[in-house]
Amino acid sequence: MDHGAAVQTEAIGAQDFPAAAILGEGLPEEANRLLHAAAMSYDEDDVALKHLMAARLLAPTHPATLIGLYRFYFYKGRLAEALAIARTCLTRAAIDHSLPLDWRLVRPSDAAFGDYDAIGPRFFMFSLKGYAYLNMRLGELAESAAAIDKLLELDPKDKVGAQVLRDVLERKGLEDVD
Repeated sequence: MDHGAAVQTEAIGAQDFPAAAILGEGLPEEANRLLHAAAMSYDEDDVALKHLMAARLLAPTHPATLIGLYRFYFYKGRLAEALAIARTCLTRAAIDHSLPLDWRLVRPSDAAFGDYDAIGPRFFMFSLKGYAYLNMRLGELAESAAAIDKLLELDPKDKVGAQVLRDVLERKGLEDVD
C-alpha cells in the first residue's frame, strides 16, 4: 500500500479545511487570479509555478499563496520543496497567532487548539501535520514522530487526524524490521 495515498489529503489544504474563511480574506484580487490561473495550468509545471510564484510575490505571507505552493509541490512529488513551504506555514501561523516560533515549544494553553472552528490554530495544526507527513515520506522518522506527538498533545481528541499518521509511522517501522 502506498502510505502517501493513504494520508495525502490529511496534510495542509485538506478538503475539509475552511478555505473561504482563511484563504480568500485579504488576498489581493490579482493574486487570487494568479492562483486560479495556476490551477488551470496544473499540467504545465513551468506555467503553473510561474503563476504561483507571481501570486506569492503579491501576497508573500498569505495562507492562500503558501497553500497553493504547498499543494503544487506536494502533488508533483516535490516533497522537499513542499516541506520547505510547510515550515514557512508553521512560521507564519506562529507569527500571526503569537505562538512560539519553534513548534516544539507550543503548548495546548497557547491557543484554542481544541476548537476546530478556530482558523489560526487549525492552520497551525494542519501545517504541523503536513510537516510530520513530509518528514515521514522523506525518511526523517524521528522528526515526524516528534511532530505527531506534538499534534496529539495539542489536539488530544485528534480532530486533525494525527493518529492516522502515527499508525502509518508505526507500520512503516514494522516494514523496516521485516
